[in-house]
Amino acid sequence: MNRVTVTIAERQFTLLADEETTDTQKVAAYVDGKLAELTAQGTPSLVDACILASMNITQELFREQESSDNLRRQLKEYLEESTKLKLELSEAKREIFALKGKK
Repeated sequence: MNRVTVTIAERQFTLLADEETTDTQKVAAYVDGKLAELTAQGTPSLVDACILASMNITQELFREQESSDNLRRQLKEYLEESTKLKLELSEAKREIFALKGKK
């Protein structure tokens, strides 16, 4: 476990993290940036900003997960198509060798 001190909304937090210190700092900086965007837009309170930032970040997460699922589906389809084409190529080679043997 790594101890990491981060600053979010001008408050310091000391966290225990399994990941690298830089990963935790990146996450904290991202959250801090989202909060800063909301407070700059005039969000009434830090609590409101935290809730809205949480909603925005979660929405981003869900979109990325959906995108990732779509990419996995496409990759699976491409792999299946590749396997099918390899079988067709193999069959075509057999037919070519068979035709050459008949001459």
